[in-house]
Amino acid sequence: MGGLMEVLLAFMDKGGDVLWLIAVLLFVMWALIFERVWYLQFGWKKDVAEVIARWESRSERKSWEAHQIRAMLISRTRMQINKFLPLIKTLVALCPLLGLLGTVTGMIEVFNIMAVTGGGDAKSMAGGVQQATIPTMAGMVAALSGVFANTYVTRIAQRESQFLHDNLTTDH
Repeated sequence: MGGLMEVLLAFMDKGGDVLWLIAVLLFVMWALIFERVWYLQFGWKKDVAEVIARWESRSERKSWEAHQIRAMLISRTRMQINKFLPLIKTLVALCPLLGLLGTVTGMIEVFNIMAVTGGGDAKSMAGGVQQATIPTMAGMVAALSGVFANTYVTRIAQRESQFLHDNLTTDH
């Protein structure tokens, strides 16, 4: 386990400070994704059952007031099911941008080495190029993983939201 940690720390050092920022962003993004999956698996069913029970307990469901209450119930539960989805989408979009920031900072390092050494030290420049490419790759991998997870969670949220809408009937 100690050897794995050393390899990971060496990789993070090669990527520069921006790679740490991408790692923190990735951790937050996946924590929010797991929270949404957990809620959809365990909390959502209870919330839907409460809303349907509240709606079904009404004796009258055809008036304007009843339709407004129905719309309010649907709106509140949609807000709950869509909680954090815009933030997750934003974090997914930030990942490649931070990767590009890592590219820029790595290239600045390359240009700084070129200025100091006169451009003749290829080994020193390779470290800067490495610092430029690792965060780019990490940002893209983080964004791709987030895109797939966000799409999955968003589709489930839409499906379940439509299920609620369909089950709050006004027929009796």
